[in-house]
Amino acid sequence: MRKLFDQPNFFLIAGPCVVEGEAVVYEIGRHVKTVCDDLQIPYVFKASYRKANRSSSKSFTGIGDENALALIQAVGKELGVPVTTDIHTDEEAALAAQYVDILQIPAFLCRQSSLLEAAARTGKYVNIKKGQFMSPEAMQFAVQKVKEAGNEKVLLTDRGTTFGYQDLVVDYRGLPTMQGFGVPVIMDCTHSLQQPNQTSGVTGGRPDLIPTIAKAAVAVGVDGLFIETHPRPAEAKSDGANMLPIEQLRPLLEQLVKIRAAIRP
Repeated sequence: MRKLFDQPNFFLIAGPCVVEGEAVVYEIGRHVKTVCDDLQIPYVFKASYRKANRSSSKSFTGIGDENALALIQAVGKELGVPVTTDIHTDEEAALAAQYVDILQIPAFLCRQSSLLEAAARTGKYVNIKKGQFMSPEAMQFAVQKVKEAGNEKVLLTDRGTTFGYQDLVVDYRGLPTMQGFGVPVIMDCTHSLQQPNQTSGVTGGRPDLIPTIAKAAVAVGVDGLFIETHPRPAEAKSDGANMLPIEQLRPLLEQLVKIRAAIRP
């Protein structure tokens, strides 16, 4: 895992929002792996095994915890890449750690001490998303909680900051600020463009601006990127309004690799 963060290129965490079924997770994982191999981008496959935080009670939540986790693990084994998923309770940490390499802490739970400590005790990498309500500087305390629980393997992800009731903004000063805590920093190019609190009960988004967010983050020197992608976003069972159509991934990454090469010392 450590070599993931020591490559000339940024690394990419990418996949569907949630495990919808076997066929689609393999389709996405294989596509992204091929592109990343061609461009020499280290790749981590991601998918939520269960969506615990939904706008509406009618929203899709998953296919069953252990079934979904086993699929995530199987994709990683076939592709030969690390895998990650998010957890929401202390009890989920030990369960998910049996299947994945990186445990993701959702932004709205980034201050939940017991959850951070439970994730830390698994010995897995812990990727903490910066709360939309948090300053970059305040994230040092989330890092401390994991390290004080005996785990030095911490990542931080910026996913934007609340701007009014229905929008987010990205302050790129936060990326070097969080890198100053001695951990790799990732830019979530998907959820930073969410438009929450819609009257429809379904979160909106601006996936057309994913390239803008990604290019700026790479230019600033971010360590990794997080992008949710899907071959048919309109048919996706979660966050379809936010995901990058998968056919747009290769041309975007080709541009990003050039930016990275231009700023590399």
